[in-house]
Amino acid sequence: MPPASPSSSSGAPASKDFPESSTAPSDVADGAPGSTGTATAVLDHPERTDRVEAPFVLDTEPPRTLRFRDHFALWMNLGVSLIGFTTAATVLGAPGSELSLAAAVTAIAVGTVVGTAMLGVAALIGARTGAPAMANLRGLFGTKLSYVPTVLNIVQCIGWGVYELLVIAMGAQTVAHTEGYRWVFVVLAGAVTTALTIWPLGAIAVLRRFVAAAVAVAMVYFTVQLGRGGVSDPGAGNWHGFLRATDAMIAVSISFVPLAADYTRHSRTARSAFWGSFSGYTVAQVWCYVLGLVALLQADGDATRIFDSFLGVWAGWLFLLVLVLRETDQSFANVYSTAMSVHNLLPKVDRRVLTGGTGLLITVLALQITEFTDSYYAFLGLIGSVFVPMFAVLAVDYFLGAGRRGWNLAADAPSRWLMLLPWALGFAVYQVIAPTAIAGWWTDFWTSVQEALHFTPQEWTSASLFGFLVPALATWALTPLTRRTTAA
Repeated sequence: MPPASPSSSSGAPASKDFPESSTAPSDVADGAPGSTGTATAVLDHPERTDRVEAPFVLDTEPPRTLRFRDHFALWMNLGVSLIGFTTAATVLGAPGSELSLAAAVTAIAVGTVVGTAMLGVAALIGARTGAPAMANLRGLFGTKLSYVPTVLNIVQCIGWGVYELLVIAMGAQTVAHTEGYRWVFVVLAGAVTTALTIWPLGAIAVLRRFVAAAVAVAMVYFTVQLGRGGVSDPGAGNWHGFLRATDAMIAVSISFVPLAADYTRHSRTARSAFWGSFSGYTVAQVWCYVLGLVALLQADGDATRIFDSFLGVWAGWLFLLVLVLRETDQSFANVYSTAMSVHNLLPKVDRRVLTGGTGLLITVLALQITEFTDSYYAFLGLIGSVFVPMFAVLAVDYFLGAGRRGWNLAADAPSRWLMLLPWALGFAVYQVIAPTAIAGWWTDFWTSVQEALHFTPQEWTSASLFGFLVPALATWALTPLTRRTTAA
């Protein structure tokens, strides 16, 4: 593995066991949130002109090659998805109680900005520490306790990876006007996905140079063509359910929080990591969901017919094909982040073996699964609800707690049991407000808690926002105690 390129990132001191490279003077006050300008110089390799790739094992310093434009292109591509088009129905609302068009668009914009700001902070932390997302949790919980969220993230990433292959196959069948050959499309999508994960930094370069431009052209084309058809306003004047829709958009953005640092650990600066991920994902997701909303309304609110709107315009099949092909960056992110999560458990295993094995696994699973049940969606949602409060604890402890002096990310980092308290509290708050319908007994339990507390969820009670604010405040309140414990 060639030596890494020099990096420059501002903020908290370099974390133990994941050294940062020297900080350029211009980056000391680079404007990234939480910047303190106290980075520690550890390694200073000469500039390399040959292409470098991501390390094969966990304890190798990551090459710092990604600039703002790389982050912007990566997250712009991740912000546009076929799932985003079809799930615009969750924002609009059920037939007969739809939001007004203005309310729906506002919910998309506000929810995306709030959720992506959290994504940007997670991206910034990865740029500073140089560690993958789950390895950063060693600093928050200690190495052994970090295995708990790591396993949950592995399950989540594999689940979404399988789902993405199925979405790609369904999109390809739609373009090809066939209900057959599903297995062929699944295998091809799995092969492309796995190849991208073997050379992740090369894949990001391809996304920046070629794919991002093709996606932008396709999105502009569909925006113009669908915009010419106009839309009705089924819920004119209705803002009831606005926060519910906003909450759904926050949840979509936050779903990438446990993955962000896997890529931004290769960032040249903390500022480019934050602003590249924030701006790229915000622009793309707002655009994607608004376009999906227009297509949905033109399909009379039937989410199963939403792609008919895209195919109904001249040459629509060609531009939809572009979006189907680029959907592999979604499966790429899930497979690669699965391998990065496994690295926290098995740091010496070659990541190429991990990504290759994960790619094969999700391909085999996708060939066996024909559809997802509501309980499966609920299970993935349950895992997702774990990471909203966990990110709140992570952000507060990093900027205000132990992270100000540099997290201990070593393999023997001691357990920090106290940090489980605000995380568990946040999870409980989230479930009390919006119990996940994973099973009858689970929903009944949280409903009984609501009754015991004499609490009835209101339109203003956002599970994502309160599930973030409560553990954030609890972690802040515990900060003096955690500092004394860490010092001891």
